[in-house]
Amino acid sequence: MSLSLLLEFWPLALALLATGLFAGLIAGLLGIGGGIVLVPVLEYTLSLLDFPSAWRMHVAVATSLATIIPTAIASSRAHHARGGIDWALARAWAPGMLLGGLLGSLVAARVDAALLSAVFGIISLFAAIKLALPLDHIRLRDEPPRGLGGVSIAAGIGSVSAMMGIGGGTLSVPAITITGGPVHRAVGTAAFFGLLLALPGTVGYLLASPTEALPGMTVGLVSFGALLLVAPASTLMAPVGARLAHHLAQRRLSQIFALFLLIVATRMFYNIMPFGL
Repeated sequence: MSLSLLLEFWPLALALLATGLFAGLIAGLLGIGGGIVLVPVLEYTLSLLDFPSAWRMHVAVATSLATIIPTAIASSRAHHARGGIDWALARAWAPGMLLGGLLGSLVAARVDAALLSAVFGIISLFAAIKLALPLDHIRLRDEPPRGLGGVSIAAGIGSVSAMMGIGGGTLSVPAITITGGPVHRAVGTAAFFGLLLALPGTVGYLLASPTEALPGMTVGLVSFGALLLVAPASTLMAPVGARLAHHLAQRRLSQIFALFLLIVATRMFYNIMPFGL
């Protein structure tokens, strides 16, 4: 998809810009990458531009992950300025996030989409229940695991997130909170994790070799036409969301994240139904 083609279809270009703004807002607010919003919009936009159907979802996922890089940088800076990142945990989980991000992008085309959506939907549903109910006292540990256990959790989060083109916050925030971490620092740390998994994941998608030539400014599986529209808007709004997150009470922030995860789970289950998109 070339930039000139997007400008010719200016309503779609405006829709991508608006989606980028909203994705950046929730990225900063919830510590996610915004991919849960970007992927379906990008896939639909590509369909209207007669992009090859066999590669639309792959390109949407890859482009979404690439967008997370500048968004996560902006969001992380804003959370760090407010002491919202647990750097000790970030260092402990960093190797797993980096490894998972790369592996997830390399195997994405080989994973059954329906099975991945079902597993992700189930995880999101249980995480939503945990965050929505007043169950803050229910924790598996006093603090999130370090060492091999922490690296393994991070690698799993990174792999699944990279496969779906989303930031790690969707899974890492519940993982951190249920193992003893406070939600505000979980959100801030998750924003940084989004950068760690998006960097190697994007490299993997850039090095991918589709079996047919893809149009426009597509390198590997990343559409730079869409990226140039979405990334600046998303990056602009991420600090706004981060500031808003630190003004909300912990219970309210948990409830907002639970609602978000419920929407995620619903979309995943819908996608694997016979009438799904």
